[in-house]
Amino acid sequence: MTKIVHDKGEVPVVIHSNVKGPIGEMTFMQRSLLFAELSMVAYNDPEEASVAASMAGFPESNLYDNDGSQAYRFRNEHDCVIACRGTEPNEWNDIRADANAASVLAETVGKVHRGFKREVDDLWPMLEAALISNDQPLWFCGHSLGGAMATICAGRCYLSHIASMPEQLYTFGSPRVGNKRYVNYVSLDHYRYVNNNDIVTRVPPAWMGYRHNGHEVYINRHGEIGELGMVKKRHDRWRGFVQSLTRWKIDHLSDHAIHEYIAALVAAVEEERAASKLGESPVQADDVAGEAPAPPTSPPDESDRPVGQQSGGQTTGASAGA
Repeated sequence: MTKIVHDKGEVPVVIHSNVKGPIGEMTFMQRSLLFAELSMVAYNDPEEASVAASMAGFPESNLYDNDGSQAYRFRNEHDCVIACRGTEPNEWNDIRADANAASVLAETVGKVHRGFKREVDDLWPMLEAALISNDQPLWFCGHSLGGAMATICAGRCYLSHIASMPEQLYTFGSPRVGNKRYVNYVSLDHYRYVNNNDIVTRVPPAWMGYRHNGHEVYINRHGEIGELGMVKKRHDRWRGFVQSLTRWKIDHLSDHAIHEYIAALVAAVEEERAASKLGESPVQADDVAGEAPAPPTSPPDESDRPVGQQSGGQTTGASAGA
């Protein structure tokens, strides 16, 4: 059942998800829709976000905000979700983070985007304090800049002394976060949604050393979800671009909207629901997701570790992580 949050003077927030039990018992498509909607909710002010999250099945919401870097913690009796807020065009802090594409040493392994790391550094002490005693299954999600932040946050939890191991990470329209060594060593169960020509998923450029991590889940120009080979994907993107011009749009920008991701997932969930009535099995992640980067075969170079972790050192506390 669709639920709508009305806030005077703003676009209504539409919620399709309604969690009744543990997230782990939902189908892959249902989980994906839930995390896309929570990523959307994270853009809203605390009052509106609280109402929307409650409608989705999370009665407890907490905003963590430091100098414009923001994330929500949504909780119910079963699960804990961290949803990082994406880019706001009128927020200088976000613009600065997106533009600062220089890489710096991660505090785990490898190098990450300086601007994204700075955003997480601002939030990490608060998030760490909130998660240090968490005993629920922990999930991360985010759209755009929020996807990059969620990736780094999940890596910090996974590789630090925090007891909560991330169950999964879902990102939508996320830029590249780190270099190849970082991507290979920060091993997360990550599903990275890419909507056709979404330009943000292609930056920072690969020639600067940045790589994507996780399993790519591609949405084609018709809004259908599934894995495509490189040649077919290029063809689909070109046709999507031409198709957008007939609507007087540039889909490199319009494809980035979180609502476009949600629309595709709503259609996929409805299709899955109709198929289940015919006795068909729900879509599995392996049915639509690409292969994740292969794990490394050699230990990281000392130069790719922060000083506190070189020569067998172990970084702990708020400094542990990317």
